[in-house]
Amino acid sequence: MTADDVLFVLTLLQRAEADVWVGGGWGIDALIGEQTRDHRDLDLMHRQDQEVAVLTALSAAGFVESLDWRPIRFVVTAPDGREIDLHPLVFSADGSAVQASPDPQRPFAYPSSSFVTGVIQGTPVPCLSAQQQVYFHQGYEPTERDRQDMAQLRHVFGIATHF
Repeated sequence: MTADDVLFVLTLLQRAEADVWVGGGWGIDALIGEQTRDHRDLDLMHRQDQEVAVLTALSAAGFVESLDWRPIRFVVTAPDGREIDLHPLVFSADGSAVQASPDPQRPFAYPSSSFVTGVIQGTPVPCLSAQQQVYFHQGYEPTERDRQDMAQLRHVFGIATHF
């Protein structure tokens, strides 16, 4: 997934009036303001009540659903192999949100401060905060990419990470 691919998808979804936020590796690169590594996929958080608009726009661009782990997440894939990992969020009036988790009693929490703006190729993009990125990189054995991403956050933002 290239930076041009990311910007194409974000423009497509903006035209569909769907609110999304970049997470994962691209989200970290957006916070830093430059691409630090290659990316296999694009992680997007979206408003659950806008899922039809998201899927309609992505389907028109050739993406088809390839994994369904709803309500936690689902994946769409383009014919050329590009993947978008979609995470449905339910928002509260105060701007915070929750995402279902494998443990229904403990959904993933998104404080309103989680939703910030980063930059990809000089273009402002909605993304998740550094603190939210660290929150999602807990509770599992990190890959080398995860370690690299957390090192970037420590270096650029001086933020504490658990690995």
